[in-house]
Amino acid sequence: MFIGIDFGTSNSAVSASDGAAVSLVPLEHGEATIPTALFFNAEEHRTAFGRQAVREYTEGTEGRLLRSIKSVLGGPLMEEKTMVAGRATGFDEIISFFLGHLRGLAQQHLDSELTQVVLGRPVHFVDDDAKRDAAAQAALKRAALGAGFRDVAFQFEPIAAALDYELGLREEEVVLVVDIGGGTSDFSVIRLGPARSTRADRQEDILASGGVHLGGTDFDRQLSLAAAMPALGYGSAATGGRIVPSSIYFDLATWHKINLLYSNKEMFAAEQLRFYYTEAAMHARLMQVLKHRHGHQIAGRVETAKIAVADGGDTSLDLDIVEGGLLVPVGEAMLTTATDEDIERIVDTAHETLKAAGIAPDAPLTLYFTGGSTGVRQLRQAFHARFARAKMVNGDMFSSVARGLGVHAARVFGEKKKKR
Repeated sequence: MFIGIDFGTSNSAVSASDGAAVSLVPLEHGEATIPTALFFNAEEHRTAFGRQAVREYTEGTEGRLLRSIKSVLGGPLMEEKTMVAGRATGFDEIISFFLGHLRGLAQQHLDSELTQVVLGRPVHFVDDDAKRDAAAQAALKRAALGAGFRDVAFQFEPIAAALDYELGLREEEVVLVVDIGGGTSDFSVIRLGPARSTRADRQEDILASGGVHLGGTDFDRQLSLAAAMPALGYGSAATGGRIVPSSIYFDLATWHKINLLYSNKEMFAAEQLRFYYTEAAMHARLMQVLKHRHGHQIAGRVETAKIAVADGGDTSLDLDIVEGGLLVPVGEAMLTTATDEDIERIVDTAHETLKAAGIAPDAPLTLYFTGGSTGVRQLRQAFHARFARAKMVNGDMFSSVARGLGVHAARVFGEKKKKR
């Protein structure tokens, strides 16, 4: 059996293939996806993963929660260490630990030792910096080797999604894969069809690939800044006609930076901000969040609110953990306003990818949507408006990439096996 791992910013998935069929590996209570989260439980001295990790943290168990760990690849945090279970630990080790958990689940399910893997990767870990992008892939490979794999290959995530879509095609199509995940938006223009699907080398079918470092966690961040953070003082009036410094709120709205705010240095800096506020209650709310480490819980509630209004409707963001009865109305209009610039950049990047492939936007084309963030109606409408004549196909938001990685793994490692 050959496996592919879609190591995602928000969620991860694993597929297995024997070269003839591909299937998803159940990862947590029968679910095919698992949140990319670890919780180092300080009370029981063990590690929980996925939904269980988030549950233990939100129930108030003492420990350390890490989410969106993929986001550190290619960034300065990758060179730093963070305190885990009383030990300074590198993020490469943490990623390796998570990948090792996925490998163990797959081995248990398949009853076989797994040493070969195809890992999905975004088209760009880092925008416009080839050196840092290469360093990010190298770090992910080291993490996979540390997890016990001996043979590691990579495939662009949108191309993997295309290989999954191709399994059901009866005629040839030119496809623009739109893969909007938690941390990145990735695009590939590729020729697909029954006659091409059996080829091990698909380089000549790939017309262009592109991407931008924007995705669902950026939507969460923008919605948090529009809804949650103002209730904690973001944008509040400060003495002298200014506004309260905003950097702490930007970090509090960003998943992988929240834990950094709980250090003694950052807590002291937050305390000193009280001199800026004209409304002392706002600073008190902020300190309530920091002292009781409610940041991740608020981020989770913001994400839930985003999902609730992504396809229309209204909801309320419950901030009772900050102050009893504190509710913030959230609607699709707020999400649209908050994410409008990010979505415009994403659609522009897709347009540039199509242009690089030498294909006009009004040419016969299929847009294949995958990734959890394609559930945002505003985003789909923006693509419909820009590519009005294209056929729109909605793939499986959470498993298309993983399935395609399994397909690719069987072809790559199957060919190696034949040559031995």
